Amino acid sequence: MIEDRKHKLFYGYVIVSVAFAVMMIAAGGFYSFGVFLEPVLAEFGWTRAMISAAFSLNILLVGFMGIGTGRLNDRFGPRLLLTAGGFFWGLGYLLMSQVTAVWQLYLFYGLIMGIGFSGSFLPPLSTITRWFTKKRGMMTGIVLAGIGTGTIIMPLLAGWLVSNYGWRVSFTTIGVISLVLIILAAQFFRRDPQGIGQLPDGETAVKPESSNLIASGLSLQEAIRTRQLWVLWAISLCLGFSIYTVIVHIVIHAIGLGIPAATAPSILAVAGGVNIAGRLALGSTADRIGSRATLVIGIMGLLTALVWLQFAKELWMLYLFAVIFGFAYSVFVLESPMVAESFGLRSHGVLFGMVDTGQTVGGFIGPVLVGFIFDTTGSYQVGFLILAVASLMSLILTFFLKPTKSVPLDL
Repeated sequence: MIEDRKHKLFYGYVIVSVAFAVMMIAAGGFYSFGVFLEPVLAEFGWTRAMISAAFSLNILLVGFMGIGTGRLNDRFGPRLLLTAGGFFWGLGYLLMSQVTAVWQLYLFYGLIMGIGFSGSFLPPLSTITRWFTKKRGMMTGIVLAGIGTGTIIMPLLAGWLVSNYGWRVSFTTIGVISLVLIILAAQFFRRDPQGIGQLPDGETAVKPESSNLIASGLSLQEAIRTRQLWVLWAISLCLGFSIYTVIVHIVIHAIGLGIPAATAPSILAVAGGVNIAGRLALGSTADRIGSRATLVIGIMGLLTALVWLQFAKELWMLYLFAVIFGFAYSVFVLESPMVAESFGLRSHGVLFGMVDTGQTVGGFIGPVLVGFIFDTTGSYQVGFLILAVASLMSLILTFFLKPTKSVPLDL
């Protein structure tokens, strides 16, 4: 029985802080992959499709491992998973500094770093849903704003290191930072507030629904029989296809348009800066008007950005694209809360992992496909048009989302 007493510090805010730090380091490094595309291409002469395949393998592995990671997080909590994730993520970066053959690229970045990112990304988000109910969207937005912060810092850091010391030193430096800081942050995580005698949102009085909060919702077997789960999966696939492809190819696309290699990573940094505000805005908006309506707003922004990209040929136009795109890809902040709203918390980790596989399947296909199209045609125009079509499909799918029965409304 949780005592009805007032605590000086609600530990949920500590969880939010360290989760923000993990996202900043891990996801910021993940979104910096495109910075390394041009120097690795120049050194080894591999095709864009070959190099993009390493990113695609990474994200595919993250998605399918996320199902198991989510189940382990539901059962054992995030600390052990994050410690292992930080170790493999940092190790992969260190090994990447020694790459000499394409199979090593797939092993180090695709497999080892895929394992690391899976253990670093899903546990913080699933954990936040257990610590907050009333402010779930806002707090998820704050955590995921760490991605935006990391997308400002890490691509610029990687670009500066590549320009001054080479891509191998850049991989080594970011690897050491990731290894140390993610493992350190992991030690501050706790699975849920009940474990330390607190209640979600820092409540000081026990409510009837709070005593059974963790057990409420649909089981895995019940959820997979609902249309809602598969519509969410399809939306996630279309969004991952569009967004991750841009993240991989936008820097080298800008260089191909004549933007200096030292300046091109700033396009990602601008997107990352706007993404911070976007995640906070969409997260808080979802708390007020609901996740579905907020998702529609975000996807419309993504579609606008991808249409504009067809015409963006100068730096200022690419910066404007980055502003709209940075806000739009904040839609990922809605994924974890929508799973909680649709299916409850009973199996949140594993169901979040399942929905996230859609995003990662899309992220697996998109960068390789668009890289192949460029290798074949010498242009990104057709590839980027396909991304716009995919985002339109995700918008249409949102109108098929319906509330799931048997889920408590107060979740």
